[in-house]
Amino acid sequence: MSSIHHVAENQLTLMQNGAEFFPQLCKDIAAAQHSIYLETYRFVDDVIGRLVAEALQHAATRGLVVRVLLDGFGSAELSPDWLNEWRMAGIEMQWFRRERSQFRIRRYRLRRLHRKLVVIDGGVAYIGGINIMNDVPAHTELTMPQLDYAVRVQGTVVGEIHQTMRHLWGVVSWANFRRRGKQFFASVVDRPHDVASPSLTFVVRDNVRHRRDIERAYLTAIANAQSEVIIANAYFLPGRIFRRALKQAAHRGVRVVLLLQGRVEYVIQHYATRSLYEELLAVGVEIYEYQASYLHAKVAVIDGKWSTVGSSNIDPFSLLLSREANLVVNDASFAQALCSSLLEIIAKDVKRIESVKGDYFAPFLSRISYAVIRFLVGIMGFSKWH
Repeated sequence: MSSIHHVAENQLTLMQNGAEFFPQLCKDIAAAQHSIYLETYRFVDDVIGRLVAEALQHAATRGLVVRVLLDGFGSAELSPDWLNEWRMAGIEMQWFRRERSQFRIRRYRLRRLHRKLVVIDGGVAYIGGINIMNDVPAHTELTMPQLDYAVRVQGTVVGEIHQTMRHLWGVVSWANFRRRGKQFFASVVDRPHDVASPSLTFVVRDNVRHRRDIERAYLTAIANAQSEVIIANAYFLPGRIFRRALKQAAHRGVRVVLLLQGRVEYVIQHYATRSLYEELLAVGVEIYEYQASYLHAKVAVIDGKWSTVGSSNIDPFSLLLSREANLVVNDASFAQALCSSLLEIIAKDVKRIESVKGDYFAPFLSRISYAVIRFLVGIMGFSKWH
């Protein structure tokens, strides 16, 4: 499906699933001349994780600066022996909020590094939802890869992505090695900001200046929608403002299509999402559940010209807590390529939800699951989740 699009001063390659993503990523790593920055939520010790790690190790042994930032919860299962191999090869590796105990509830435990970014030589970047792992679900009967997307970027926006990654590397370095003090922090880090381009915008969510930037990008696009809103999202649990925007679009005659998780991956999240179905179906929103495998995509297309690909789910954990990164593209060619992919999937690999009536147990489970999510968000200090 890989397709190349020229947007402003950038070249974008839309990629679906690991079969397109990982070979190109490893090829670019092998061709790198100076530096590689990689951030991910999950880096798994499997055939794909080993493939990428070997490419990074070879780059480090060639004298390149290779910096890998891993989330301390999502990648917590990596063995110390394997990580020592990375360090011995010359890879610089840091943890974002390393979890020391799996059994203690902490206020900041849900503030994760969830974005998936790579920058190579400051000239090639990757952004999307694909973790560094085999995307064919392990320990299941499934043979199809989970559905996901990423974008390979060359052009002016790469500098912004690179700056943002360097910023976070500096923040984590300062937090982990306080003896370097504020002078180190100030000398290495510039505060990130969004690219000022009408056609292409790199949008981040953090806990400082960009708390609601990704959500606002969605809300603005939905409010301006004239004909069609298509959202494919793995963990969909929007607050009242987001749901109201979708319902208002449907009332205006806009076709609103949601492609959501059809298989139970995480029980609480799955049934909490289902608690919203009746409300959305009542105003004509079309809901489809993906059946071929797990859905991991976080993408949207609006009116065939606005689109986004990234790491951010539409749930309180992504929109209020985690560090996320999305690429927003205002380009008909790119949007239509993504739209064609989504419509092809909807045509053959989904179950359409027409009604939630007739199942007596599921509504109860949905209400309980929704309450659990509300509680978790509440203990994070977001009592008025909107």
